[in-house]
Amino acid sequence: QLQLVESGGGLVQPGGSLRLSCAASGRTFDSYAMGWFRQPPGKEREFVAAISWSGEKTYYADSVKGRFTISRDNGRNMLYLQTNNLKPEDTAVYYCAATDYGVAHGILTRNRHEYGYWGQGTQVTVSS
Repeated sequence: QLQLVESGGGLVQPGGSLRLSCAASGRTFDSYAMGWFRQPPGKEREFVAAISWSGEKTYYADSVKGRFTISRDNGRNMLYLQTNNLKPEDTAVYYCAATDYGVAHGILTRNRHEYGYWGQGTQVTVSS
């Protein structure tokens, strides 16, 4: 089992920034590609960003491209999401997730059903 625990959420004004963190334990972290998803109030969970096991490849939803940056530190078993220029529509519970889908071929997926491990989520609220 791989355990994932998110932190770093909070209340921020529009235009502000937050750095979300995800701590992994239990299995070999660098065996997995990682992703961030979010679930806005009353909506389905949606893809935000993904990163390959090595950190060399990244993939973003159009809605966050240029504002959010996903990164990982395999030595510390940590995943990060730097969020900048936040907008009210970024308000959501943010989840980190792990997948072994396509890892051997460097393929990144935005399909949440391909991710087998999930954290409990951290709330991000963007409001003035």
